Amino acid sequence: MMETLHFTRPARAAEIQPALVGYVGSGDLEVMIEPLQGSQTEIHIQTSSPGSEIRWRQVIEQIEARISLPAMRMDIHDFAATPGVIRLRIEQAIELASAVEASA
Repeated sequence: MMETLHFTRPARAAEIQPALVGYVGSGDLEVMIEPLQGSQTEIHIQTSSPGSEIRWRQVIEQIEARISLPAMRMDIHDFAATPGVIRLRIEQAIELASAVEASA
């Protein structure tokens, strides 16, 4: 059974582009990013790991401590990825989405 989690976090205004990293399966996860107007990040997670809200909250907080989140909608499809893989994929997606900002 899949569990759905939603988080809303403060964000900075930034010009980003849509991004997709990872793939669903083999203990990995897929992260998709779309730009949003405003000052919030919306994170929508579908996970096959029931009762994982605390783990997800901790990973998101660790990422926020290192990276200022851009205003975006992030959709994550998780099939039992480890916290290290979760963090890697989210950071990769943010970096890819922010590439437009870096090249401007």
